[in-house]
Amino acid sequence: MTYEAKTKPTDAAVEAFIDAVDHPGRREDARAALSLLSEVTGETPEMWGPSIIGFGRYHYRYASGREGDAPLVGFSPRKANTVFYMAAYDDARGDFLNRLGKHKSGQSCVYVNRLSDIDLDVLREMAVWSVRFLRERYPSAG
Repeated sequence: MTYEAKTKPTDAAVEAFIDAVDHPGRREDARAALSLLSEVTGETPEMWGPSIIGFGRYHYRYASGREGDAPLVGFSPRKANTVFYMAAYDDARGDFLNRLGKHKSGQSCVYVNRLSDIDLDVLREMAVWSVRFLRERYPSAG
């Protein structure tokens, strides 16, 4: 049985997506996150599915045989918070999260109410680490 990923790159315009974010503060945070992650990754942002802005990509393959593509880092300005998607494979992630500021986290997600609640330098460090880690783990990553 072949697994088809639900979250794939689309041709949707990133700026149009951000412009359509209802909450003005969340929209402004999205523009700031777009700028920061564009600078850190050196990658052109693209929409992944209807609501994730991703930077770069890598191809993963699990021991189970499941495989697919994912962005090196990404974010999504959701109604309740902004979600950042970063690598979750290393103990270094815990150090970043301890220094980040007010947030909640899941396995590879970091939930932030407002960018003003966190240390953007730590977010930058975490994004650099995530991209470097994934490029080393998946050499074909771009």
